[in-house]
Amino acid sequence: MPFSTLGLSAHLLKALTAQGYTQPYPIQQQAIPGILNGKDLLGIAQTGSGKTASFVLPILQLAQKQAASKNRHISALVLVPTRELAIQVNEVFAIFSMALPEKIKTMAVYGGVSINPQMINLQGVEILVATPGRLLELVESKAVHLSDTKILVLDEADKMLNLGFKEEMNKIFALLPKKRQNLLFSATLSDDVNNINAVLLKEPVIIKIEEETDNIDLISQLGYFVEEERKGPLLRYLIKHNGMQQVLVFTSSVFKADVVADKLRINDIKASAIHSKKSQGAREEALNKFKSGKLRVLVATDLMARGIDIKFLPHVINYELPRSPKDYIHRIGRTGRAESPGEAISLITPEDQHHFKIIQKKMGKWVTMIDSKDFDLQGY
Repeated sequence: MPFSTLGLSAHLLKALTAQGYTQPYPIQQQAIPGILNGKDLLGIAQTGSGKTASFVLPILQLAQKQAASKNRHISALVLVPTRELAIQVNEVFAIFSMALPEKIKTMAVYGGVSINPQMINLQGVEILVATPGRLLELVESKAVHLSDTKILVLDEADKMLNLGFKEEMNKIFALLPKKRQNLLFSATLSDDVNNINAVLLKEPVIIKIEEETDNIDLISQLGYFVEEERKGPLLRYLIKHNGMQQVLVFTSSVFKADVVADKLRINDIKASAIHSKKSQGAREEALNKFKSGKLRVLVATDLMARGIDIKFLPHVINYELPRSPKDYIHRIGRTGRAESPGEAISLITPEDQHHFKIIQKKMGKWVTMIDSKDFDLQGY
């Protein structure tokens, strides 16, 4: 099924071709016509399933048909859990809005940076991507109004609820007009998401795309048994010895992310850490360098990885294991995307072995293990 069958305008179809999109993902096939027809929607799909374009494209098309909103009155609002995801979603809006005959101003707002430039730049914005806390600050400052919002998108609703945004989201719901189109996207259908669904959605189109566990065959998985004190040298050995040029490394804490990145740089491997303690500017710079290939290794915590969406990322390394099997699958799912193979490596200490067995059992796939005790790590 080509994009041309989904009801999109010639301008957006041309932009899709220019961006290298050939066939729509399953969620795009089902979501785009439903959204264009004004339906509410519940989409259960993992990151990397093509969901962002599935709501960006129809929202832009619908915005072309609507009368311009009053200044500072938003016509479409997308709520997201993290600053990185806000920036990423807004970039997709910006790319496709450039192809439209009538320009539509889009913007991302989030905390961690000065609010004043955001207040000024909200002039003329029609589509806003926001984290809940910063949005409420801007509403209180009368820098933005939600009374005329026609479309609400909750992107990664499960993460927003898990991160404790429920109270802020309820405040935002109260500010929105009752008559609007609601689009809810989540990786899982938890009780909390189901409750939000029951309150927000009216006769929704329901789409459930298979979880990433069904797509991990594209990912070559390896595990290395290693003593804790040899972990750092083994990581650097694997990167250098295998000539890895773009590697996403996961740690479980901010402190460890900084330590690992520092040791990589000391050993002449260009690396940077990305986590919540870094300034927004530093995080954006590191992410842009990593995406463009100027930075060899990005060391990330789980939360910060939500905004890292690279179509052909070749390598993911778990320096430390996550707490849950779902987080493990989400991590390794950063690679092996867009039908391209990838490699996921996990460094397993004796203390990790039992937990890693549980992860493999839940995943339904056993990982090939290599003992690194005989590796000569001198000089790494």
